[in-house]
Amino acid sequence: MKYYATVALTMKDDSWVGDYLPNVTALVERHGGKYLARTGNIQQLEGKLEPVTLQVILEWPSKEAAEGFFGDPEYRPYREARQSGSDSEFYLVAGEDIAAG
Repeated sequence: MKYYATVALTMKDDSWVGDYLPNVTALVERHGGKYLARTGNIQQLEGKLEPVTLQVILEWPSKEAAEGFFGDPEYRPYREARQSGSDSEFYLVAGEDIAAG
């Protein structure tokens, strides 16, 4: 089953981004992931949460692939840089429709 990761970020300091993008993109691809969106073009239609400055959506071939990426020791310093330079929420979502029966 495919899995999707959604990451919502509010930037505090973007000095980490230049190093993060090429290196993490390569790690995502190595783990079988694919970026579906990386954008600041976001329109909040509903909800009371604070708007974010960047939204990322990734597709993974499986939960194991996504968890393999997230737990990869090579990713750790980039994850820590992202966490230090932004307020972020990182979710893993199963590619299923429980209402479809």
